[in-house]
Amino acid sequence: MSNSDYTKVYQGNFILVTRVREELEHMGIVPIIKDEGESQRLAGYGSLNQGFQEVYVNNEELDKAMAIVDQVKSQMEAAN
Repeated sequence: MSNSDYTKVYQGNFILVTRVREELEHMGIVPIIKDEGESQRLAGYGSLNQGFQEVYVNNEELDKAMAIVDQVKSQMEAAN
């Protein structure tokens, strides 16, 4: 996804990415979730990074999205 209108704002396991995605969608931002492990599995190949995902947002929403991601990350760290 390099050289595009989208920027990666978060990466992590499925559970953490789901939390970030839900918060972004709640604020009206539609993220793109990239899961290479699942893509490889569906293509019939093995994968070492099963469950690892990346979250991308449109560059026009980047500042708003980063504020939301930072907030979610600090909430998750406080819960630990």
